[in-house]
Amino acid sequence: MARRLTLFIVIGMILGLALGAVLNQSYAAKDPALAEIADLLKLLPDVFLRLIKMIVAPLVMATIVTGIASMGDSTALGRIGGRALAWFVTFSFISIALGLVMVNLLQPGVGLALTPTGELGELATGDFTFRHFVLSVFPASPIDAMAKNDILQVLVFSVFVGIALSAIGERGAPLVRGAEALAQAMLTVTGYVMKFAPFAVFGAIASVVALRGLAIVITYGKLVGSFYVSMLVLWAVILLAGSVFLGGRIFTLMRYIREPLLLAYSTATSEAALPKLFEQMDRFGVPRRVSGFVLPLGYSFNLDGSMMYTSFAAMFIAQAYGIHLPVSSQIVMLLTLMVTSKGIAGVPRASLVVIAAALNQFGLPVEGIALVLGVDHFMDMGRSATNVVGNAVATSVVTKWEGMFQPEREPDAEPPVPPHDTPEHGRRGLNLDPGQ
Repeated sequence: MARRLTLFIVIGMILGLALGAVLNQSYAAKDPALAEIADLLKLLPDVFLRLIKMIVAPLVMATIVTGIASMGDSTALGRIGGRALAWFVTFSFISIALGLVMVNLLQPGVGLALTPTGELGELATGDFTFRHFVLSVFPASPIDAMAKNDILQVLVFSVFVGIALSAIGERGAPLVRGAEALAQAMLTVTGYVMKFAPFAVFGAIASVVALRGLAIVITYGKLVGSFYVSMLVLWAVILLAGSVFLGGRIFTLMRYIREPLLLAYSTATSEAALPKLFEQMDRFGVPRRVSGFVLPLGYSFNLDGSMMYTSFAAMFIAQAYGIHLPVSSQIVMLLTLMVTSKGIAGVPRASLVVIAAALNQFGLPVEGIALVLGVDHFMDMGRSATNVVGNAVATSVVTKWEGMFQPEREPDAEPPVPPHDTPEHGRRGLNLDPGQ
């Protein structure tokens, strides 16, 4: 199954679309039975995402600790971090700017005269301050950070531990070997969890389509279509920039990350792809000392798809309400989003929080967020996949800069299989009573 995971995920998506469409046509929109069935289907992706979250924190900690400790050079760590952040800031600017350019060219909201159609829910913008962001970077407790799956806080703690283990040398070697074993164990667990991925994809797609129907995509076709066209342009820019450093190897990279891409797209969350992305970057030739540091950092600061969405959605809402924003205001919005989008790590419904803050600052109706909520899931699928592409390319480029690429390995290798059907039949190591 590991070799055909991509095929099984695609099959899961198709079957989920089919079942969701049938359910949507078979039940009335407000029928409690439909909501109950959709909730049961959603149980599949919910279980899968819990399993993924179970893996992420220990995997991130183990890979960072082993990478830094084995690097043996704190100067190299600073150089890698500096280059990664330079790439992240550059593409944050490009992503937000491209969102503004594309929404002005395609004008998906002009002339629609839409009215809000969804509930806003709670968009907690009260704590969305620079102070809150800075304090959220540093963990008060590493255990609490791992329990909350706060990747940025886990990264900060792991960097300190990795540097400390490198400093104490041989005395820290047992802990480094333990971290190496933990990282390998987590990647092996990832292989087991991935076998459940097609069922999770099936449940996620079926649940959303059953409740909302495919008709909603048609209703908002201009918005969804314009956003996906913009995403494709962003992909082209990212891959073109990557090819400047990687050459033809950029196409090989896309072949290696096809499964993490499909996972992120079908589950509408970048986090679902992270463990598999670690594994595939290993196979692509990126050493752990680079991927273990750059990928978690990228998941906090390099969400290209989400950043494009913030500017695109804010301008769409302005267009839908017939509010003209001059170029000068849009430039200020660009600079504002460059700052505020860096504080979204760990914030629920983060993109919507950033959009709400931007709308409020520029005098646009915050209730306009309801316009995009109906199709937010379908657009979230695209931006989650874009986040994976952006971070995979960034990690590969930093590796190339550092001259640390290793030989590629088979992209579809089977995960290690535990012993089964042994001659001892599970009795190995027991002192059995001969009289039983």
